[in-house]
Amino acid sequence: MLDKLRQIFLHKQLRNRLLFVAVVLVLTRVLAHVPIPEVDLDQVKNFFEQSQVFGLVNLFTGGGLSNFSIAMMGLGPYITAAIIIQLLTYSLPKLEQLQKEGGEAGRKKISQYTRLLTVPLAALQAVAMVNLLQSQSLGGAPIVGGFGIEQWLLVIITMTAGTMLLMWLGELITENGVGNGISLIIFTGIVAGLPTALGQSFSASLGGTTTLQIVLLGSIALATVAAITFITEGTRNIPVTYARRQSGLRAGAEQRAHIPLKVNQAGVIPIIFAISVVLLPGLFSEFFKNSANPQVAEAARTVGSIFATTKPWYWVLYFLLVIGFTYFYTSVTFNPKNIAENIQKQGGFVPGVRPGTETENYFRHILNRITLAGGVFLGLVAILPYLTQFAVKDVQTLTIGGTSILIVISVVIETMKQINAQLLMRRYDRYQDL
Repeated sequence: MLDKLRQIFLHKQLRNRLLFVAVVLVLTRVLAHVPIPEVDLDQVKNFFEQSQVFGLVNLFTGGGLSNFSIAMMGLGPYITAAIIIQLLTYSLPKLEQLQKEGGEAGRKKISQYTRLLTVPLAALQAVAMVNLLQSQSLGGAPIVGGFGIEQWLLVIITMTAGTMLLMWLGELITENGVGNGISLIIFTGIVAGLPTALGQSFSASLGGTTTLQIVLLGSIALATVAAITFITEGTRNIPVTYARRQSGLRAGAEQRAHIPLKVNQAGVIPIIFAISVVLLPGLFSEFFKNSANPQVAEAARTVGSIFATTKPWYWVLYFLLVIGFTYFYTSVTFNPKNIAENIQKQGGFVPGVRPGTETENYFRHILNRITLAGGVFLGLVAILPYLTQFAVKDVQTLTIGGTSILIVISVVIETMKQINAQLLMRRYDRYQDL
């Protein structure tokens, strides 16, 4: 590790890139603490500390939501826009053609569509979020007071601008730094909330937690990190053989390669989809439970109790949704037919499998099997807090979820790969100079 750090320090370009990333990430944390005016921040923070549903949403904004900051929505609207555009790319022929045949210009155009879609999504989410918070109260006092037209415009424009600013900073990191800027900003938000989350979990566990339970919790944490790392890096390599190529009077040898199919092909996207769906009943319940209509209020409270995070069926539904979205997202983003056609066009074949339809069916069969394993893994990661509380009795609060750990580990692995690639490139450059 020390040798790796020394190489990074001696690599001027890489060192400057990492310093640039650090400065921009610090700036994003500053934005998460710049509050929107006309709001009682103490009241908002107390509310988020007492609400499990809103506390979970606040975790993914890096605390920006509880601070009612200009970056309170985080990169949620941008991620939603990116997912929508990605799904449309695989369903609309024009967008699919633009992505495949447009080259760099096509990719830039799709990125521009994503940015443009982010603006209305951010504005809509700002309106919905403020409305939701205005419907909440703590100790009889509203969390956020009523706004006039000018205040509404100010809040919506400020929140939308905050999301667009974070998006711009993320793209700056991607272009001038190391790693994916959007992922690094989300990673920083999660890591920034870890000290508070650890403190809350430790304080809540001090009452009756034994030494054995603490050791068990630590073992579960280490096993989770090891399992996530193993599955994230796990691949199923499909061997492919390419026919001999004739070069003049000489015939070349057969070329052998492999196509790696990742066990976790969908990444963290299915969890994001699933948590968006499973939180909706609780959020609607919070919105309508203070309704002036007693029937509506009672129905909202009933729905809230049914979908409470302490109920087993909440976690069962969450688990099943993650598996379902894993199959859905993998089927949309990975097309075995295209892979089989590309292999056949390049004169290749999978040993023991005929080119064409049989190769397509072979890839689909393998993909279904590893997708099941990946989906079950993601589902277990998603419901890790419930499993931990079930395994370790008397631990009622666990604010650090498996989803956060999955995001952190994935971003760290991807960033380290890019740093290693930069160092390897520098080594090749030195050999060429010699």
